[in-house]
Amino acid sequence: MAGRKVVWVSPNGNGGWKAKTEGASKAAGNFNVKDKAMDRAKEIAKSVPLGQVKVQKCDGTIQTEYTYGQDPRRYPG
Repeated sequence: MAGRKVVWVSPNGNGGWKAKTEGASKAAGNFNVKDKAMDRAKEIAKSVPLGQVKVQKCDGTIQTEYTYGQDPRRYPG
């Protein structure tokens, strides 16, 4: 997925959640609730032509993904 900006929502280690762009050295924000971190991540992903948000569960597995811009799938849905 070359050129796609990926923003991760994951536990921050302090009981909260962080939104961090893949490859960045610092998080774009730390939040007490997951919904706020997801809102920030979606805001970042929507601000570029090709964006994606990957949301993790507390155990590190991927809960869901949101893709913005050109859909990499062949069929919508």
